[in-house]
Amino acid sequence: MDWLHHDERVALWLSVQISLRSVLLCLPPALAVAWLLARRRFRGRVLVDALVHLPMVLPPVAVGYLLLITFGTQGPVGGWLQRVFGVTLIFTRNGAALATAVMTFPVVVRALRLSLENVDPGLEDAARMLGAGPLDRFWSVTLPLMLPGLLAGMIMAFSAGLGEFGAVITFVSNIPGETRTLPLALYTALQSPGGEASAARLAAISIALGLAGLLLAEWFARRVRRMLGR
Repeated sequence: MDWLHHDERVALWLSVQISLRSVLLCLPPALAVAWLLARRRFRGRVLVDALVHLPMVLPPVAVGYLLLITFGTQGPVGGWLQRVFGVTLIFTRNGAALATAVMTFPVVVRALRLSLENVDPGLEDAARMLGAGPLDRFWSVTLPLMLPGLLAGMIMAFSAGLGEFGAVITFVSNIPGETRTLPLALYTALQSPGGEASAARLAAISIALGLAGLLLAEWFARRVRRMLGR
């Protein structure tokens, strides 16, 4: 990594940290929503499904703006968090993780939902008849069978998070060492005189990371399927 400048290394490491946080942040609610959509039939299910996938069709800047008015210091949630817990999300790396989690949430939900729909409900019913409770059935039957999709979804979300730009810059700005992730560093280099070489390095890293994420997600999914005999 000696061929990278200090600011570029900081942006790369910050991107990795924020993407990892975003995956851990969105995984529990994504699992709950995926289970709800895959296992339950209820009025308004189509609307819930549409809302879950809304970040995929909205301009990222619009998502960042909605986060800004909701989680900003003057927003209903952001103001409450600051008053009660002293937590500020705007202009922080935690806020960048939140923005990234919102943008990658549909990716995780979709992967988990497809995995759940491929799990045979008869196996869960058999475990129930043998006396297994809901949590026991989930941990011993459902989760192992949906593991390929779970891992693939997490890796895809992590890879997508590395490239998130619009929502992040709108919600938490472009602060060096705090919110300037890899895409924002690339944007900054393109706007700076003589920054072409830095932009080329950052673009090459972004392409390599994205390709590696796609290949790794597919490799994990196939390997786990072989382990499970599927």
